[in-house]
Amino acid sequence: MSKLPTGEELDKRCQRLGVDITGEPRTQSASGSRPRASDFELQRRLIEAERSNREHKLWVVALVSALASVVSALAAWFAVMGGK
Repeated sequence: MSKLPTGEELDKRCQRLGVDITGEPRTQSASGSRPRASDFELQRRLIEAERSNREHKLWVVALVSALASVVSALAAWFAVMGGK
């Protein structure tokens, strides 16, 4: 497993993936601004975002594989039916 980023590198990776880098839970504040979340919290969010992206890509691969299986089965069926 690679070393988890910290500081500015962590901020850049979070922003690239669309991860919220502000405070813990979303709450209203008088100033309207929230402090940056801790590195630990941002690392957790980053890991979750990367896992979600990976799962989405694997779901697409599984769907394409299933469609290819259906096409292959239909091609085999047409070959068998055309040979008679």
